Parts: sequence; structure tokens; C-alpha cells
Amino acid sequence: MKVIFTQDVKGKGKKGEVKDVPVGYANNFLIKKNYAVEATPGNLKQLEQKNKAVEAERQQQIEDAKQLKEQLSNIEVEVSAKTGEGGKLFGSVSTKQITQALQKQHDIKIDKRKMDLPNGIHALGYTNVPVKLDKEVEGTIRVHTVEQ
Repeated sequence: MKVIFTQDVKGKGKKGEVKDVPVGYANNFLIKKNYAVEATPGNLKQLEQKNKAVEAERQQQIEDAKQLKEQLSNIEVEVSAKTGEGGKLFGSVSTKQITQALQKQHDIKIDKRKMDLPNGIHALGYTNVPVKLDKEVEGTIRVHTVEQ
């Protein structure tokens, strides 16, 4: 019997998959517990429409990320930090400070966890900070660290 899984079932199938399973297993367990529905032509068509909608939404997310990447490539974020002798910073400039400055200066909100800056910025000047905007789209933010 062909079924469409409505939830992940360990060892059997993932949500949205269409698989052939034994009739008794399908009727007595999968369908009874709402883990799957029978793969009728109507249900298959509904699944196909749902997959198209999900794909369209995913494409829109990618387009939005590409637009944000383009926008980020044209701007510069200025972050001020306390410095000691020789232009060395006290501490470092963190991703949190960069996101706050980006929000304040350019009204762009990016999650600090998407920035790839493991140790922070430890010197004055310009730094390019890589940002993971999407699974497939990566951008960079140009950060200018100045003396406070």
C-alpha cells in the first residue's frame, strides 16, 4: 500500500515522502496514529501543490538574501572602541556590537550568530566580516573600527 508520510517515522520515512509499506502496518499503525495518509490521487495532488508552494517560498528567501547581500556590499559600518597605546583595542569588537551599529546606522537587522567572526576584531581599521545570509548566499560587511 502506498502512503504519504505526514510526520517523520524513524526507519520508515520522512515527512512528505511517498512509500510502499505493508497494508497491515499502514492501516493499523501509520494511518491510525496519523503518521501517514493513503496515497490517493487527490492526496498526491495536494502534496504536489504543497511542495510547489514550499519551493516558491524558498526561492523568495534566496532572492531576499541576494538583495541583502547586494545592499551590504555597498555600505560600511563604523564601530568605535576604546584603545590603549599603539592603537590596540581594550578587548575586542564583537558581532553583537556590529549588529547594533548596523541596525542604528543603516536600519538593517541581521542575527549576530550569522556572522563568521570567532575571535572578534582586535585592531583599528577596516575588516571584512563574512555573513551567512542563507544556506546558499554569503555576503560581507565592511566594518570600520575607530578610536572612541
